Amino acid sequence: MTASREPIDRLSPLYPRLRASLFLAGFATFALLYCVQPLLTVFGDDFHVSAANASLALSLSTGFLAFSIVGTTPLAVRFGRKRVMCVSVISAAVCNLCVAMAPGWTVLLILRAIEGILLGGVPAVAMAHLADEIAPAELGPTMGLYIAGTAIGGFGGRVGIALVSEWGGWRTGMLVTGLVCLAAAVAFTLLLPPARTDHRVEAGRPRAAPGSSGWVWHLRDGGMLTLFFVGFLGMSCFVTSYNYLGFRLLRPPFSLGQAASGAVFAVYPVGIVASPIAGRLAGRFGPGPVLAAGPCFGLLGLGLALLPSLPAIMLGLALITAGFFVSHSVASAWVGQRATRDRGHASALYLLWYYVGSSIMGTVGGWFWSRGAWPGVTAFCAGLLLLALIAALALWRIPARGAAPER
Repeated sequence: MTASREPIDRLSPLYPRLRASLFLAGFATFALLYCVQPLLTVFGDDFHVSAANASLALSLSTGFLAFSIVGTTPLAVRFGRKRVMCVSVISAAVCNLCVAMAPGWTVLLILRAIEGILLGGVPAVAMAHLADEIAPAELGPTMGLYIAGTAIGGFGGRVGIALVSEWGGWRTGMLVTGLVCLAAAVAFTLLLPPARTDHRVEAGRPRAAPGSSGWVWHLRDGGMLTLFFVGFLGMSCFVTSYNYLGFRLLRPPFSLGQAASGAVFAVYPVGIVASPIAGRLAGRFGPGPVLAAGPCFGLLGLGLALLPSLPAIMLGLALITAGFFVSHSVASAWVGQRATRDRGHASALYLLWYYVGSSIMGTVGGWFWSRGAWPGVTAFCAGLLLLALIAALALWRIPARGAAPER
C-alpha cells in the first residue's frame, strides 16, 4: 500500500473534481437502474404480463445488483476502486443500449439482470471511496451530494424516458437513456482523481483470518445491523410506492396518459434538495433525530397520496421521496462513520440490504396491488415505515462503536 495524502477538504484543488465525479457516477447508476420504472405499465401491455411480472424489469436489476455489490468489493481491493467503478458504469450503459433492442420479454429480463450485475461495481465502492478520501468534516455534505446525484439520475431516468417514450416508443427511450449515461460515465472516468491511498491487495498476499473478516465484524455490530435494516425498509417503501403509482394513475378517475403519469415523477428533485440538507442537519444535531424524521415524512406522504386528488398525490409523493432521501443520506454516511475499518465491506452490506429490499418488496407490493389496489399498497408501505421509525429510534440508544481491533 502506498503512502497516503492528506484527506481532501474544501481547500484542496481535488475537492471539486471528486464531488463532481461522484455526482456523475450516482447520476448514471440510478438513471440506468430506474429508467424502466415508468415503463412498467407499457411492458404489461406490450408483453401481456401482470403488474407484478412487469415489476421484474426493475426487481431483477436491483436484486442482482445487491449480490453483485458483495462480489465487486473484493474486486475493488484487488484491482483498484477507480478501475472497477469506471468499467462498471460504462459497461452498464452499453448494456442499456442492448435492452433497447431486446426481441422479447425473456431477453429483456436477462439483459436487465446483467445490467444490475454490472452496476454493482459503483454504489458500495463509491461510498467507501468517499469515506476514505474526504475529510471527516466534509463527509456528510459530500455524501449528501452523491445521494443528490442519484436523485437527479433517478429523476432524469424516470421523467426523461416517459417523455421520450410517449414520442418515440419505449425502445427509443431506452436508447436515449443509454447514450446520456454513457456520456456521464466517460466524464466520471476523466474527472475522478487518483485515490490518495492505494487499497489494492497484491495476489498471494496473506488474507485475514476468518474470525477477523470485515464481513463478520460488521455483522456482529448491533448498530450496523440496525442501519442495514433502516436502509432495507426505506428502500422497500420508496420503490413499491413508485412501482404501482403509475398503474393507479392510468385508471379512473385520473386516466392519465403515459407521458402525464410519468410526469408526476417530477417531484423526484425533492430528494436532490433533501439529501444535502439532511447531511448538514445531521452534522449539526447528530444523525439520530434526522434519521428518525425520514419515516415520519414518508408516513405523512402516504396519507396524502390516498386522497383522490392529483395535487394531493403529488405532494404526498414528494414527502415520501424527501423522507426516503433523508433516511438514506444519513444512514449511508453513518455506516461510513461507524465502520472504523473495512469501509468497503460495510457499504456493501448496507447496499445489499438496501437493494434486496427494493427487489423483493418491490415485487411483493404487486400482490398487495392485485388484492387491495392503492389502499393495499399504502397499508403495506406504512407498515414498512413504522418498522423503520422504530429501528431509527433504537439507534439513539446504541453506543458509538469502539476502535477496530488489530488485524
